[in-house]
Amino acid sequence: MSQSGDYKAENLFRDFGFCPELQRNLDHRAYLAPTPIQDGAIKPIMQGRDLIGLANTGTGKTAAFLLPLIEKIYNNKYQKTIIIAPTRELAIQIDNEFRKFANGMGIFSVVCVGGTPISRQIQNLRRNYSFVIGTPGRLRDLSDRGLIRFSSFQNIVLDEVDRMLDMGFVEEITNILNVLPPKRQALFFSATLPIKIKNLVTQYLNNPVTVAVKTGDTAANILQDIVRVRDKSEKFDKLQDLLNQPELTKVLIFTETKRDVEKLALDLSSHGHRAESIHGNKRQSQRERSLTAFRNNSCKILVATDVAARGLDIGNISHVINYTIPNTYDDYCHRIGRTGRGDKSGQALTFVE
Repeated sequence: MSQSGDYKAENLFRDFGFCPELQRNLDHRAYLAPTPIQDGAIKPIMQGRDLIGLANTGTGKTAAFLLPLIEKIYNNKYQKTIIIAPTRELAIQIDNEFRKFANGMGIFSVVCVGGTPISRQIQNLRRNYSFVIGTPGRLRDLSDRGLIRFSSFQNIVLDEVDRMLDMGFVEEITNILNVLPPKRQALFFSATLPIKIKNLVTQYLNNPVTVAVKTGDTAANILQDIVRVRDKSEKFDKLQDLLNQPELTKVLIFTETKRDVEKLALDLSSHGHRAESIHGNKRQSQRERSLTAFRNNSCKILVATDVAARGLDIGNISHVINYTIPNTYDDYCHRIGRTGRGDKSGQALTFVE
């Protein structure tokens, strides 16, 4: 696995002492040297410590918590882990990574997210599983129906916890943390550490290790620029001019509302561009089809609301375009973090009227 910048890992993945089955899966995926967050987090997690992981987006946080937890549960099948993510896409993405890492190890997961039939998730929860990966709202629904008992989980991961609090899921998260067994391992991963998270840390984590590998708010290998337009009438023409340039090979465009996303994607398609859209009003199956088309280069352009700004790991995005200015600087950082991931370069363009 490639490293960004001049970082020299203290360990190789083989140094962590994973079981042969997990190490085989890492070898198969050519995981040799860990990223900084993996290098700093894996050992403390394997030692059973609570942990706060602070890292920029695209730094390998998912493997940093999945690998030691898979190892832990492989060695003790009575253990169970719940992983909570802010969006369906991120939860599904974590599960896809889990399945690759745990291939052939007899450890199984259930994904519990909104926008998909709850009946199938209920059926899956009746089977033998060690990991539940879900979003706060759907997990609350399943708990209210008596189908998930949070007290039976000895391990919890809150991924993109700052985003979940921004989305108003404080009550759901604290309700889960309150009923976990006293002897548990808790891992918080976040890009930022606002006061709301510090309060949760103080209340629910036991002498946590903090692993902070943030190198700045935005990646150094993202070239950032603005596109000035006189008014809205010029804006779409300018966007088309940009999209016709050959260096824009895979483009993620952000705009403000669900309606604007859908309209822009349709307008681009009607002008001959291969464009898909993703927003909260689309069914999960439609969102997955759009993401798959974008990942597989069946379409060159994905138009999105900020639901796609966190957690999505899509390789080789050459450009992020802010067709509308984000509401906050933090939103801006997470939007443009979809490009320039790992050791790759990228470009972020923001339209300004």
